[in-house]
Amino acid sequence: MVLEVQESAVMESCNGNVFQLSVKQGEPTLVPPAEETEKGLYFLSNLDQNIAVIVRTVYCFKSDEIGNEKAWEVIRNALEKVLVHYYPLAGRLTISSEGKLIVDCNGEGAIFVEAEANCSMKEIGDITKPDPETLRKLVYDIPGAKNMLEVPPLVAQVTKFKCGGFVLGLCMNHCMFDGIGAMEFVNSWGETARGLPLAVPPFLNRSLLKARNPPEIEHQHQEFAEIEDKSCISDIYNDELVYRSFCFDPEKLDKLKMKAMENGVLDKCTTFEVLSAFVWKARTEALGFLPDQKTKLLFAVDGRPKFNPPLPKGYFGNGIVLINSICQAGELLEKPLSFAVGLVKNAIKMVTDSYMRSAIDYFEMTRARPSLSSTLLITTWSRLSFHTTDFGWGEPVLSGPVALPEKEVTLFLSHGKERKSINVLMGLPASSMKIFQELVQIY
Repeated sequence: MVLEVQESAVMESCNGNVFQLSVKQGEPTLVPPAEETEKGLYFLSNLDQNIAVIVRTVYCFKSDEIGNEKAWEVIRNALEKVLVHYYPLAGRLTISSEGKLIVDCNGEGAIFVEAEANCSMKEIGDITKPDPETLRKLVYDIPGAKNMLEVPPLVAQVTKFKCGGFVLGLCMNHCMFDGIGAMEFVNSWGETARGLPLAVPPFLNRSLLKARNPPEIEHQHQEFAEIEDKSCISDIYNDELVYRSFCFDPEKLDKLKMKAMENGVLDKCTTFEVLSAFVWKARTEALGFLPDQKTKLLFAVDGRPKFNPPLPKGYFGNGIVLINSICQAGELLEKPLSFAVGLVKNAIKMVTDSYMRSAIDYFEMTRARPSLSSTLLITTWSRLSFHTTDFGWGEPVLSGPVALPEKEVTLFLSHGKERKSINVLMGLPASSMKIFQELVQIY
């Protein structure tokens, strides 16, 4: 049954026509695991504590079956079954006696909502160009939730469109898993819907990443450093943000690499290294940082293979560590691109078992969280295979985030049929976005 709970937004479709997207949401229901699962408190590591933010994503599936009554039922039934393997997602977040996030595995269940849209799926346009006001209609938000403890770890909405296509909208807490873990969960869900065994069963024991006793801080952790805002960037961000997506195709990426290596300082660089360096420089210039203003670049590195021994396959949790580079804005802008690429390379080299254990222990002793003052945080989904999720209707025709979690965050997404292009998603005040766009066009 679909109730007359109506979410609507004025949108501009890809052909320029403006129409009103209306989504009728059904009564939210609880989906507990199909079988009895383990109860009790479930440990979250310090790497999980660090990035406890809500992440909203959408997956668009094409279908010619008008009405498509089966879609929500197939997905809901598969959720019941896959939650047997991923039972902490059916629990609720709470605070432990140590003052940390922990999961109460009470088996209450994930939230599931059935919804209907008033249009065909192609009318929602290209979701690789972020439109949070519109895309949020496709993800269910818990009414009146005051904090993340009042939001279940997993909330799902299936929205049926008039063309027979449907969109799966997910609201998940990053403390439950990183991008690799989330990808493995959603793909396992799809395998379950198709009656297949899990290709990568989850490894649930997070105590592998417990802090040492006693904790030992062996490295400088400037990801937590608070930087003085001499350039009044916080005031600039008081203006309304505009969101843009910039596509860097293989040709443009090759040009950036040639630019970075033209002075002979570097003999090679990766796509991530050069694109991160370029975006950091261009954004710093666009925001008008003063020359003596320090600026920080933060980005996540997958630590799974870097731990000694490496984390087990299917590790269900955050296996990423945030690393950083800090320098003065004047130096970043005046020096050639090779300088910024070098800073990114040096940061990546820092990621060792020793560094990650030190980061875990640093949080244990300080309870500090990474500061985003005068910071660019890059998160990359370009290597994650979210596009392979299949519930029986083939791979999604489109998939991506609903919005960026914080104003300082920039997201890298793979783009195009061969996924060799990268879409850079970011939000900036309008005046800064215009400058950033001009800098991108130079290349």
